[in-house]
Amino acid sequence: MSIASNLRADDVNVLILTGSPIAGRFTLPENVDFVRIPGMIKKTNDEYRSLSIRINPDHALNIRKSIILATAQTFEPDLFIVDKEPLGLKKEVLPTLQWLKQNSPGTRSVLGLRDIMDDADVVRRDWHHKDVYRHLDDLYSEIWVYGRQDVYDAVSEYGIPESVQAKTFFTGYLPRRGVSATVAAKTRKKFGVRTGQKMLVLTTGGGGDGFKMMDVYLEMLEQEPLDDVRSVLVTGPFMPMEQRRELTRRARPLGIKIRPFYPCMEELFAAADLVVSMGGYNTVCEILSQGTVSLIIPRDRPRKEQLLRARALKSRGLVDCISWQELDRKKLRQKITAILDDLDRYRLPMQGFCLDGIGFIKKRLQEFRRNGTLARLS
Repeated sequence: MSIASNLRADDVNVLILTGSPIAGRFTLPENVDFVRIPGMIKKTNDEYRSLSIRINPDHALNIRKSIILATAQTFEPDLFIVDKEPLGLKKEVLPTLQWLKQNSPGTRSVLGLRDIMDDADVVRRDWHHKDVYRHLDDLYSEIWVYGRQDVYDAVSEYGIPESVQAKTFFTGYLPRRGVSATVAAKTRKKFGVRTGQKMLVLTTGGGGDGFKMMDVYLEMLEQEPLDDVRSVLVTGPFMPMEQRRELTRRARPLGIKIRPFYPCMEELFAAADLVVSMGGYNTVCEILSQGTVSLIIPRDRPRKEQLLRARALKSRGLVDCISWQELDRKKLRQKITAILDDLDRYRLPMQGFCLDGIGFIKKRLQEFRRNGTLARLS
């Protein structure tokens, strides 16, 4: 959505293929639309199940594969960006990449990678097993890493071969829209934050595996409230209903507001004094874009992506973190109290950290047009 919103123009059509069941809750910009494919949810690093419909996972993947290929053949894109998985889930995007190379040589196929995918050894084994390195060389025009090489060097860590390194670019982190002080103040008022109070936002991202973090936070407050702190919890739409109900029941006597989903997280983060999260890529970009102090509690299963990102950002003084194994109410209280007592210590490093990924992408597209490789862009 961030990329699409910034690429839109009178002569640009953007079509998003997504398995997200909440895609329809967002307001799409003009000239941007989406095609919904059956959603899948990760069970292990290499095992998925259907998210909503009760169907054999292989059947769901075949439906996804067919829709992706048919959409590309009909839409005939000038630019085809694949997100995160080089070949898609279970190689579902591979037939589309092969078709584009054979039948639409003018299409630029780009792989967009998060700053960090997983433990380097895990990624290397997985990519060797799936023959990803050969396909990166053969089927992709470019690889865009949505991060900074000085924060985490994906080229070195993942053993990207020289033939692919030449077309690999670190774009920088993807910024999100800035929120004015006026809107931030209105959001604080909306959630009942009084003058002199601090606002703490706790979010689990999607929420499928974030219950422990919210459970420990409420346990901490049930033992002893935080002085002059207003809490807002966003569980995420994928947290199981029974868990959301339990959190809501416990939060009510504490005066804490809980939302399963909030469509304008940038506004919530801009209003907050401190955000506690699990450190997913999008959440981190949203927080850093607002310059809000952040505490990350990263999970380390089934992937170490969040843990590695938290460590990398902490080493630059941009965030603080608690490991998933160390998380308990005592440790959490100590960390939150220490951060709230010294917010400027974290705000200063963020002022010099630039999120310039969208600017880089726009420059690449201008270069494509100048070279005549994109006569139009859709």
